[in-house]
Amino acid sequence: MRIVLTDPILDRFRAELTRGGTDGHHWAFLAGRPDAAVAAELSGAEVLVASRVTAPLAEAATALRLLHVTGAGVDRIALDSLAPGIAVCTTAHHGPSMAEHVVLVTLMLSRRVLRADRLMREGRWESVAVDPGVALGGTLAGRTVGVVGLGGIGGQVVRALTALGMRARAVRRKPDAPLPAGLRPDQLDRVDGEDGLDALLAESDVVVLTVPLAPATRGLIGAAALARMRPDALLVNVARGPVVDEDALYEALAAGAIGGAALDVWWSHPKDGTGSRGYTRPFHTLENVVLTPHHSGHTTETFGGRAREIADNIARLTSGEPLTGRLCRGG
Repeated sequence: MRIVLTDPILDRFRAELTRGGTDGHHWAFLAGRPDAAVAAELSGAEVLVASRVTAPLAEAATALRLLHVTGAGVDRIALDSLAPGIAVCTTAHHGPSMAEHVVLVTLMLSRRVLRADRLMREGRWESVAVDPGVALGGTLAGRTVGVVGLGGIGGQVVRALTALGMRARAVRRKPDAPLPAGLRPDQLDRVDGEDGLDALLAESDVVVLTVPLAPATRGLIGAAALARMRPDALLVNVARGPVVDEDALYEALAAGAIGGAALDVWWSHPKDGTGSRGYTRPFHTLENVVLTPHHSGHTTETFGGRAREIADNIARLTSGEPLTGRLCRGG
């Protein structure tokens, strides 16, 4: 088979993708190539491995049998432009890495690590031992985390934070659905439907967003939702930037209406222009914000696992076996 790969991160894992030899497959590694060059290579390709597929690229893939998305989301895939007979598969493996990131940034905010680091670099020793005006930090144990969205990532977040002694609650679209693999019922105080969001916001010390971006979740956390949060509560967004209203969040943080935020996802991306920050309001001027460039899941374990699963699925396609991670889209 002819296989085209355009994902720049998975391009680093060629050995895992082609392990055991190519088995007669021809791989075209085209990460960073212009869309026109990719489209020309797609005309005879049976497999496309990609994180982004535009409508013209989808239409150029006339011989395609499998589109393997290199992540769990398909918001950058023109699904409607794909022929119905093409199998579309996704892959995950990022849950543990993202959960570790949530723990990391939650501790950074609760212990005011950014401020302490900056002042130490400036030669200033700010400590409760020398300044009675400095506030004490707090442990996570005994506090409540509210998880908005309880899929695989949300389940990993609950497992990680309850291991540190936090209490956990969640809201999800189908509250009675089975819990994610590895999550026990006793690790959650309660799981509510979408109508439980207001109570979760009002009663949580840390709110973690893990929902997918969809019409129903775009702008889910706006001014009214932020106003329901406690003044010392933290917001951690590892979902998608537009789940939160940018202006409302900046105003709440600048005014001290909430305690802080950790943002790993944004409202735009450097692909929209060299040097793009991903935001329009000056979040970088605030001390109660941890900013990271959408890298909470960017670990060797995440992408190594994805590469191995993609290689296995290509082998399944060759042998006619059922594919893992297949979307239900017909065909």
